[in-house]
Amino acid sequence: MLTNPSMAVPQVPASLLSRYDISVPRYTSYPAVPDWVGAFTADVWQEHLGTLNGSKEPLALYVHLPFCASRCLYCGCNATVTTHVEVVDRYLLRLEREIAMLREAMGAGPRVVEMHWGGGTPNFLTDGQLQRLFEMLTAGFQIDARTECSIEADPRLVNRSQLRQLRELGFSRISFGVQDLDPLVQDAIGRVQPESMVREVVTMAREAGFGGINLDLIYGLPRQTGASFAHTVEEAISLEPDRVACFGYAHVPWMRPHQKRMDESTMPGSGDRFTLFRNAVERFVDAGYQWLGIDHFAKAEDPLALAADAGRLHRNFMGYTTRSGEHLLGVGTSAISEVNGWYVQSQPELGGWQRDVDAGQLSVARGHVLTPDDQLRA
Repeated sequence: MLTNPSMAVPQVPASLLSRYDISVPRYTSYPAVPDWVGAFTADVWQEHLGTLNGSKEPLALYVHLPFCASRCLYCGCNATVTTHVEVVDRYLLRLEREIAMLREAMGAGPRVVEMHWGGGTPNFLTDGQLQRLFEMLTAGFQIDARTECSIEADPRLVNRSQLRQLRELGFSRISFGVQDLDPLVQDAIGRVQPESMVREVVTMAREAGFGGINLDLIYGLPRQTGASFAHTVEEAISLEPDRVACFGYAHVPWMRPHQKRMDESTMPGSGDRFTLFRNAVERFVDAGYQWLGIDHFAKAEDPLALAADAGRLHRNFMGYTTRSGEHLLGVGTSAISEVNGWYVQSQPELGGWQRDVDAGQLSVARGHVLTPDDQLRA
């Protein structure tokens, strides 16, 4: 999906904002996931993957690792809280089976040009588990030194040894979940990580040799104010990340019951949310970042910004990318794939995905075959 690189800071009248103040699905695809129709079976999906056999078109690979050591109250991801290493080991065992099924279905599939590990908390894995997973993936897919590897990380779990191992495995880009740096907000969302900690892990990542450092921020959280979030933005800029994602918090307690533990009365209203974001956009642009899409920013010399200037910026289910990967393959629970005009998502719940893999079949929760009109709009 090509994006428009020329984006101005929004000036939206209050009347217009009020008129369109409704909840909508996050548009990671067109059609959005809730609007997918034309579901298909695991057997049909497996057969469709055979269209990749012998393909020279580039492939992007997403690996979902759902485990976290504790529950962040704002979280809307498909995450599983555990403190048991053996739970992750069992997940990796099933991932290995899923990879084998995908490899059999794809045959001599295309080379992987980019790979991203998301979650959950990918750096929750032990050193041995990280090594094992990487070896499984390189054995199952065409991953080489040219593959751009990126990973999401919780600053609270980062250490120098882990960063060195990730670099040795081939990861060149790392994304830290910062969310907010105000102590009151961190306490309200159940994710305490002092500024000093975040600053230290960013420094360690640079020392370890990561060529790309991303920071994730969230606006609309409980107890956020204009002044507090402006401070978070300033501190983020001072860390000189290559890229920043500034997401709007999605409050969906009917889907994520743990969000009920936060006090809704302390959350910014729609007008205040918009102001928080607009001010962040203005500040990042003033600091020399290019605004990409709705919620992403990149330094002017970053490959994403250069791709936007050249009209080569793409977006897939992993986010913005400079690679024109024709296909995306998702691995693990809740992962989404996009292959030759088909979308498919595996079972979002860990138990359902495990049962599918144990039954010797690829996991399919929902899917969509794009019509010519879908493809045009997408």
